[in-house]
Amino acid sequence: MPFRPLSLALASALVLPAAAAFGHASAHQATPTPVVSNTPSAQLPPARVKEALADYRHWLDELARRRSVAGLATAVVVNDKVAFEYTLGYADAATKEPIKPQTVFRLASLSKAFATGLTSLLVRDGKLSWDTRLVDVLPFFKLKDMQAAEKVTVGDILGQRAGLPRNTYDNMLEDDVPYEELVRKLDEVDMTCGPGQCYGYQNVAFSLIGDVIYAKTGDFFYRLVDKRLFYPLGMKTASYGRAALEASPSWAHPHRAMGHGQWRPFEPNEAYYRVAPAAGVNASLRDMEQWLIAQMGGRPDVLPAELLAVLHAPGISTPIEMHSTPWRRARITAAHYGLGWRVFTYGGETMIFHAGAVEGYRTMIGFLPKYHTGIVTMWNSAGATPSGLMPMMFDRLLALPHVDWAGLESPEKKASRPAVRKKRPLHKRPRRR
Repeated sequence: MPFRPLSLALASALVLPAAAAFGHASAHQATPTPVVSNTPSAQLPPARVKEALADYRHWLDELARRRSVAGLATAVVVNDKVAFEYTLGYADAATKEPIKPQTVFRLASLSKAFATGLTSLLVRDGKLSWDTRLVDVLPFFKLKDMQAAEKVTVGDILGQRAGLPRNTYDNMLEDDVPYEELVRKLDEVDMTCGPGQCYGYQNVAFSLIGDVIYAKTGDFFYRLVDKRLFYPLGMKTASYGRAALEASPSWAHPHRAMGHGQWRPFEPNEAYYRVAPAAGVNASLRDMEQWLIAQMGGRPDVLPAELLAVLHAPGISTPIEMHSTPWRRARITAAHYGLGWRVFTYGGETMIFHAGAVEGYRTMIGFLPKYHTGIVTMWNSAGATPSGLMPMMFDRLLALPHVDWAGLESPEKKASRPAVRKKRPLHKRPRRR
């Protein structure tokens, strides 16, 4: 399997102070309280950053040697500069087309931050507010408890606190039931709590923001994201939908494992493209580098610091997220959902984070706002091994005890015959994040 380690950025990216482009600066919740600062208040020791990047390259080289993924692209941003980028493996294992920094991946749930970012701009413009009630905008919006429905706000659906059971109707979405039908069936679902009172991760209900934005602006959601975010940030290969993915000059096909280090591409699944605000974005590593810089406050002309502070503020508590993986159990001491972002306390520091997964794709993005340092990783096959690399890197940057969260330092398991794939019962389908 070929891999393409790309050179580190200039040493000045690691040792110079933050660039001048930095921005200056539960009961039912209304407008979130901005408590997360996007102005760096500290700098990581340059020598530690340099050593961490060298370790990251070593771990990625081992990942490539073991052929643990079909293909992968990752980057590290320090002080608004790309300090490291690396690609390995195949965009299409059948044709041997390699992953490049311009290769487009499906982002899955990393898409949610684009929806909330656009919404924040429209709130600033006075088109709507975080407290806009859905019943005042969408005549079809109903819940089983109509008194509760009358309270649900834009902030509730984007903050994953609408009161619905976790992943409501994701299984039906995967069975090709249209989004338009599913949002009109929300009144058949028993609520788990009142709006704003508990966490319940959603894709279908989250995507109601697209309908709200169309009703308030008269323009399509995806066109506004392109105009207000993709274009000004220079995200030249970012898009929405399967057709746009497959029209990209280079795009990462999803793959299935066919034995040790062997991968077979397959056709992308359409289902989650139907909930575009929740899971519809396609983007390359080069695109996501610019997005990471903007989210850390490096593009105040597009996303001002005061808006980022609202998006990244801890909202509803999500204690379940502290226990889902070994690295979370060991490192995370507090977990909340903001607006399209998870807000963790990681090793005593604030981490802004999100992960995504749809069939054949996995994605992760995370950053430390105090230090303006972040990582984005995307791969086009199943398997959790790469997901351990980000916490290993953050451990290294924060001088925390080293733990091999990715399992790359233990002996390789012997190759085995691929398991026989069985049709999974509907109620056993994995939840999409």
